[in-house]
Amino acid sequence: MPKKLPKDVRFIVGIDEAGRGPLAGPVSVGAVVIPYNKKHPLVEGIKDSKQLSEKAREDWFNKIKEANKAGTLGFAVSMVSAKHIDEKGIVHAVKMGIKRCLNKLSVPPHETLVLLDGSLYAPDHFLYQETIIRGDHKVPLIGLASIAAKVIRDKKMTQLARLYPEYNFHIHKGYGTLHHRTLIKKRGPCAIHRKSFIRFVSN
Repeated sequence: MPKKLPKDVRFIVGIDEAGRGPLAGPVSVGAVVIPYNKKHPLVEGIKDSKQLSEKAREDWFNKIKEANKAGTLGFAVSMVSAKHIDEKGIVHAVKMGIKRCLNKLSVPPHETLVLLDGSLYAPDHFLYQETIIRGDHKVPLIGLASIAAKVIRDKKMTQLARLYPEYNFHIHKGYGTLHHRTLIKKRGPCAIHRKSFIRFVSN
């Protein structure tokens, strides 16, 4: 945690992303906010969403939604399209997702501490922020954000599988599995493939 935080900090936000590396579909950013210096029952025992089973992630996400409905925490998820990733790059897309999430949460920048996973950064006007390597493992609040981002993205990919059934997106969620790469070579890319990511697959 950053040292010498001012007394007027009222909120703490955890942020993580899901879907940075897939060959298809959007990148998803999740953010969870709770009151600063107050314990929350959910912020205990959370693991990175990648280490949980799909059912366990769903269970945790249902708890997040229940807590949000009860008003004890807030969460937001923003997805940025494959088209935007191709046009602006994945880094720009993730930054946009972070900005959108913070806007959705409506937290005052000068009263908020933002904790982010990996190499993520909040907009500069959030003065109190810290990027934490493996934060999804180390910081429970970031772990919750990771779960929200992952579950929402997986649901989106399952929906997209109905539009593009020949690619089996509901199985691999757009990641570059052997099965997925084989389908791309056989059928070529579709509208939700990241063209800038699959150049090597077509060669």
